[in-house]
Amino acid sequence: IMTFIQYEVIGQVGLITINRPEALNALNRAVLQELNEVLDAVDLGTTRCLVITGAGEKAFVAGADVAEMCRMNEGEARIFSETGNALFRKIETFPVPVIAAVNGYALGGGNELALSCDIRICSDNAVFGQPEASWGITPGFGGTQRIVRGISSTSKAKELLFTCRNIKSEEALQIGLVSAVYPQVDLMAETLIMADRIAGNAPIAIRNIKKAVNEGLDMPIEEAIKHEVYLFSNCFTTEDQKEGMQAFLERRKEKVFKNK
Repeated sequence: IMTFIQYEVIGQVGLITINRPEALNALNRAVLQELNEVLDAVDLGTTRCLVITGAGEKAFVAGADVAEMCRMNEGEARIFSETGNALFRKIETFPVPVIAAVNGYALGGGNELALSCDIRICSDNAVFGQPEASWGITPGFGGTQRIVRGISSTSKAKELLFTCRNIKSEEALQIGLVSAVYPQVDLMAETLIMADRIAGNAPIAIRNIKKAVNEGLDMPIEEAIKHEVYLFSNCFTTEDQKEGMQAFLERRKEKVFKNK
């Protein structure tokens, strides 16, 4: 039984809620452990998109738990960082797309969690930042790596890391940290509309696109294009490719993608 994570399936979308609102959903060892267990339990046969959000109206995830970190020695800090990084890498490379629905604060580990998701959309009261240097540490869950890869300006990424300045939703949208901002009351409905739209497309094709983008970023362009050719042609072994193209040629909107 989970204490800090709720998981519900809405059609073909899995909704993960970090449920520790009294601590602004801060990430401690127990939350990381439960989040890892939930990801392992997702039924990839039927789930075509994941959404991660935080409980309550104040925070997505306000950060890693400073009260817990405060007492760590170097060895414990290394294990904590390795645990968080392995989990966020699992999210980043998860077979199906993952959307972060950022409602409120996404600071430190919360911003790093959002950055490990494929798509970030937020409420108009969202606040992002990496305050770690003001606590005498560096980001430890991938923040120094993903913020530089996640927004187009290395200068802006380093500014946020060095100044520890928080930014609001409008600036997050402007720099490309998020792709949409909605009033808080509409955030979850809009997120699920996007998730359903993703889930309505051919799931093997979507998984191959995620692989092509993520793995291609780490390859020279020639190699990345070969990887795309492989994943493109691989789709032609599927029933879903035949169904999708046949539906297009027959001008029918209803398609039945079977994930095979």
